[in-house]
Amino acid sequence: MDSHSKNDEFHSIINETFSERTPFNKSLGLKVESISPDSMKTLFAMRDELMGNYNRGMLHRGVISSVIDATGGLAAFISIQEKMRGKTLEVKLEKSKRISTIDLRVDFFRPGLGKKFSATANTLRTGNKVVVTRIELHNDHNDLIAVGTGSYLVA
Repeated sequence: MDSHSKNDEFHSIINETFSERTPFNKSLGLKVESISPDSMKTLFAMRDELMGNYNRGMLHRGVISSVIDATGGLAAFISIQEKMRGKTLEVKLEKSKRISTIDLRVDFFRPGLGKKFSATANTLRTGNKVVVTRIELHNDHNDLIAVGTGSYLVA
């Protein structure tokens, strides 16, 4: 199998694990839009179950924080894959079981209004034990809803 096929297989497994096999992410409706070594993007749609203020049709802030954390955690996992070059797919996937959030800061800028939302995570630093990411959440009008910074233990 060539390296392109291995990457496609790896990304397919990651997307399925993140979007379908992780119950909380599945309940949020999170889908992986794109994956690269230093950034990634997730998408989800507004639903009644995600509202915090039903009268205004606004996302719950806990949903916003959860999406930011999940997207940042996946970006942390993807960023350490370069350090694991040459390792088997099983070894790479095993690493995902040990990732945990150390710290998460979320700044809310606007109400979570919209029909669709995207979270984009960029890796700020990838160390041997800790990865730091910056995550932005935008609505379907490209309004910046919230920004998060997450630190993740990857050892």
